[in-house]
Amino acid sequence: MGLPAKSSIHYTIRGIPAEVDHALRAKAAQRKQSLNQVLVDELTRALIGRPVKADFSDLVGKWMPDPGFDDVIESQRQIDGDRWK
Repeated sequence: MGLPAKSSIHYTIRGIPAEVDHALRAKAAQRKQSLNQVLVDELTRALIGRPVKADFSDLVGKWMPDPGFDDVIESQRQIDGDRWK
């Protein structure tokens, strides 16, 4: 029996060798990701052989038009000719 896809499990890991810590932190800096995200990605790749794709299915079909938002965006698209040189 597996866990639901959206579950979140928390781990505390002790005894990480200094070399591994250094490599993980370097990889996080290189990828511009959090250390946690790098750890999750690396564990996932190591254990199931591929990264888990982001799942945005809960957002599909949720867009609701907002005329107020559209007005704000449109006002920001106006070019001020005196300031644009």
